[in-house]
Amino acid sequence: MGNNGEINMSVSGICRGKDGKQKAYVNFSDEVRSAEGEIPACKITSNKGFAAIEVEQLEKYMSEHLEELKQMSANVNVVNAFLDK
Repeated sequence: MGNNGEINMSVSGICRGKDGKQKAYVNFSDEVRSAEGEIPACKITSNKGFAAIEVEQLEKYMSEHLEELKQMSANVNVVNAFLDK
């Protein structure tokens, strides 16, 4: 299976971590790889297949687009997302 160069991204709704702080998850994937990061920390916490330099680029992307990602997360309707609407 080849990689066409396109990476899909999805953002979760806002949730609370074990530390009580608000965060959201950002998922990146293509046909063969996936990674999950957390905002506002802008850190990749799970990686399957992305090279180290790509992980750095994903973290940089989250950092540079943090406000947009926060807004996307705030607009997630959890019920509709759960029902796949």
